Amino acid sequence: MSILLDSASVADARAALSLGFIAGITTNPNLMAQVEGRPEDIIAQLADLCPGPVYYQLNAPTLAEREREARQFVALRPNVGLKIPMTFDNLELAARLTREGIKVGMTASYSAAQTLLTAAANIHYSIAYVNRSTRLQGDGLMLVKSMRAVIDATDTATTLLVASLKTPAEVVAALTAGAHDLTLPLALLREMGDHPLSEATIAEFGRVGD
Repeated sequence: MSILLDSASVADARAALSLGFIAGITTNPNLMAQVEGRPEDIIAQLADLCPGPVYYQLNAPTLAEREREARQFVALRPNVGLKIPMTFDNLELAARLTREGIKVGMTASYSAAQTLLTAAANIHYSIAYVNRSTRLQGDGLMLVKSMRAVIDATDTATTLLVASLKTPAEVVAALTAGAHDLTLPLALLREMGDHPLSEATIAEFGRVGD
């Protein structure tokens, strides 16, 4: 199990990487829009900070433009990977880039059938949005279970990365439902590390001997 940071913020990256166990960084167009600067510069800065992979999500309007975008970003740093939205047309591009040794995650996957095709292409990640899937389809955790069952039934290098997690309880539930790896925002990492009872106990210990 690996934990990645879900953020395009350099400040978030510094804070999360100081923990010593953050395995990489994922970004998406919404996260990129929240920070100032050219996407190329932001990804390069994150990749310089992070020893693990830093994933940029393609969002050009046509397949040909997405391929140019992909090659532009992976040329920035050796540890830049790609998130590619899961469609039939994008799958061919993702499979070809994977064969070239580029780390790719098929994102916005909402069915186990999509994961099956991702696994058939030996693409590194099939990415599930848990909270979003719960809102749109009713049960994001069941999606995680079915996607993991497909991966386990195949002879593949594909692993399941779970995103769109909003609470510590949802994070734990996603892991026990079958997530291999998790990508989390810094605020959620902080929330997971703290607990009111921990703080109360620390305060109580501090009063011993008063």
